[in-house]
Amino acid sequence: MKYRRLGNTGLKVSELCLGTMTFGEKFYNIAEVDEEGANRMVARALDAGINFIDTADVYSYGESEELTGRAIKAAGVARESVIIATKVRSAMSEAAQTGTGDVNNVGLSRQHIMAACEQSLRRLGTDYIDLYQVHGWDVATPLEETLRALDDLARSGKVRYLGCSNWSARHLMKALVLADAHDWSRFVSLQAYYSLVGRDLEHELLPLCLEEGLGVLPWSPLSGGFLTGKYRRDNPNPEGARRTGFNFPPIDEARGFDAVDVLDEIAREKNATVAQVALSWLLHQPGVTSIIIGANKMSQLEDNLKSAEIELSPEKVSRLSATTAPNQLYPQWMIERQNMGR
Repeated sequence: MKYRRLGNTGLKVSELCLGTMTFGEKFYNIAEVDEEGANRMVARALDAGINFIDTADVYSYGESEELTGRAIKAAGVARESVIIATKVRSAMSEAAQTGTGDVNNVGLSRQHIMAACEQSLRRLGTDYIDLYQVHGWDVATPLEETLRALDDLARSGKVRYLGCSNWSARHLMKALVLADAHDWSRFVSLQAYYSLVGRDLEHELLPLCLEEGLGVLPWSPLSGGFLTGKYRRDNPNPEGARRTGFNFPPIDEARGFDAVDVLDEIAREKNATVAQVALSWLLHQPGVTSIIIGANKMSQLEDNLKSAEIELSPEKVSRLSATTAPNQLYPQWMIERQNMGR
């Protein structure tokens, strides 16, 4: 396992991060890993050299955090050797989610952030969170209120580093400017959807993260299983596969199958699986710090772990990239045109 600095910090994290959205039983149709399974997966990940584990308070309404915390303790490793990331923002009850009650148990108000952090600490069984991430944008709360609350948590020592997830480029840049202006703790990472068939990030967010020194943490790097090799042109909806019943995240399937064809060719050349090559492609992209891999079976985890061992030549990376290269949007193409030869 190799390690990379998280953004401009001195913190080193494994280039694969164990995602625990699958831990528990109440999060859409994704969560199905029980406590025994969680213990086995966390132990195997740590044994493979992963030192970075990502969860969120909303995953199974806190059950994922509880299982993650207990699994780390069961593994018998020192707390300081594991980088724990979790998130805040989402509704933490059905009443809060539907707007029928529990009105403050959601969002990025100071009230919710402070309460949610205490609850995450309790569920994780720790006295600090290494990376605390805001899990989306909150249209109802002033950004200054959110950033000040996060800064207070960081200064108190309950949180070591701050990150954001699923933010737009304009919101992220505004947050960075405000943090610098007020000497508040800055976001050091962006967790975002990024894969060979999900490359919207490359338009604005990825260049911004590169310029501002934020580490990029891709979620759903296999696009909900599409890049595992299960989905083919002649079998676009395999029985029992996750996307067949939960078509998320959205992708352009026509170009996606082009990517799978090339992934399959390279996988055969490398004696690897389609999923391993897809993950390796991401690890070769500039700005990517650590890829969040999730699994509901040990066989999936074992397969994903091997992706860290695969090296792709620049030619193979280019072949894969060409299958799904996004068209440049304005003003990117104008900026590039104006700066030719400089």
